Amino acid sequence: MANLPQRKNYKPTAAVWEITMDCNMRCKHCGSSCSGPLPDELTTAEALEMCDALKCIGLQRITLSGGEPFVRPDWDQIASRLIQNNISTNILSNGWYIERDTIRRAKEIGITNIGISLDGIENTHDFIRKKGSFSRIMEVLALANEEKMLTGIVTCIHKKNLGQLPEMKKILLERGVADWQLQAAVPMGNLLKYPDWLMEPAEISDVIDFAYDIMKEGRIGIHLTDVFGYFTRKEIEIRRAGFKSQYNLGLWNGCPAGKDLIGIRCNGDIIGCLSIRDDSLIEGNVRQTPLEELWTRPGAFSWNRDNRRDKLTGFCKICQYAQYCQGGCSGIRRLRYKTMTETKFCAYYAAIEKEREKVSQINDIHQLISTGRELNDSGKYQQAELYISRALEKDEKNIELLNVLGFIHYKLKNYPECEECNRRVLEQDPGNIYALKGLGVSISKQGRAEEGIRLLRESVQLTGDDYLEPYHDLAAVLAENGRIGEALEVLETGREKSDAFCEVTENLYCSLKVGPRVQGQELNEASTAISP
Repeated sequence: MANLPQRKNYKPTAAVWEITMDCNMRCKHCGSSCSGPLPDELTTAEALEMCDALKCIGLQRITLSGGEPFVRPDWDQIASRLIQNNISTNILSNGWYIERDTIRRAKEIGITNIGISLDGIENTHDFIRKKGSFSRIMEVLALANEEKMLTGIVTCIHKKNLGQLPEMKKILLERGVADWQLQAAVPMGNLLKYPDWLMEPAEISDVIDFAYDIMKEGRIGIHLTDVFGYFTRKEIEIRRAGFKSQYNLGLWNGCPAGKDLIGIRCNGDIIGCLSIRDDSLIEGNVRQTPLEELWTRPGAFSWNRDNRRDKLTGFCKICQYAQYCQGGCSGIRRLRYKTMTETKFCAYYAAIEKEREKVSQINDIHQLISTGRELNDSGKYQQAELYISRALEKDEKNIELLNVLGFIHYKLKNYPECEECNRRVLEQDPGNIYALKGLGVSISKQGRAEEGIRLLRESVQLTGDDYLEPYHDLAAVLAENGRIGEALEVLETGREKSDAFCEVTENLYCSLKVGPRVQGQELNEASTAISP
């Protein structure tokens, strides 16, 4: 199964720090079930030591949250030390205790943006949080504008406020809000009492569409948190626009918990992400172990750092984006689906499931094959898999369909499934060159290089001068395994047989003659041309 190379050195770029659990509100969706301060919260001296430790590990930006961070008397000392340490700092508040002097003090120490939670129009917001809190936020936004302090709004979306987003947008534009972050409610803390509030996967696209339209308008910055995704065209554009520095591929790179992100609880416990309220995933406490050691020691955050495509299950396992996404947000996986190996809270999953339901109603095998081939030929392999798999349900020993499905799984990097398809062909037709070649390639991609090379050599021995792809794929696999001389010998044998083969393999041949090791891309590109 294809996996992105595991990183050796993880550097935290962002953190969220719950500086207190004290809060004047009892929000119905609060994931931390905040009430009063905990007895073991970090002291001022300990908190300032934490600020210095964060500098030492190279942290770039941090959000101070709670609870309600402004109820902690030393919030400004903590924020000031962080900013002195060149860590970009913002505060996320419910807004209740923010006065003009609060804003001025924040500006004085170098805070450039204050985040405020707003969860609906007035009646809804006050119902969720506290009576009068909506009007208080409107007052704070006015004060911030007067003091020239940028503000950002964070909205936790669920069924109670999903339909109010357009009205909220109008309110925020009227108040001059700079940024708006949308996140989804997850079943933890107080929200466990309201399971019917949770969004359905099919509703994710509604939020993405809404955010996309706002992004195109350009009147307010719009951001989707990691729980919203993944891999729709609009979602990718939103993420690229909002977090260019975080997503070097321009798309979702998988859960950042314990890789780029660190969560700090009010008592100094360190966890990959504060949205994962699971004490078994706490790495340790800074009172007992230095932060740098907690971050860098062998096995740290292994639950996420060691996550790989071959550990995924369900649709995530065969999704064409699996090697990047690796199952989506860890919080939603663990809290909503009670697993770390797959998620269904995904716009792409919802779209494919909708298509799967449509395909399940088609009983005409000729229609299934025709549509599947069209999708395959146009590179829409995920959808093609649905149609060809459905056709195979009706004719499970059809060698031609098994060859097509094997190719589709190869393009999706589903190498175990590709192997299975080729074995099913060879059970019926042991001399099938295409399946023998496909089996060799899929096995080598799973790390069993010698077995794969042996099978590819068999396919070369069986093939004729009119089908030379086995030569190419054998050469590519040999090169991927550092056996450049053997790879060149195989290519030269094939090139003597056909001018057309010379043209197809020119890039690979020249690269091997020059000397750099093949990285595998050539094999993928060549195989595109041999769809059955």
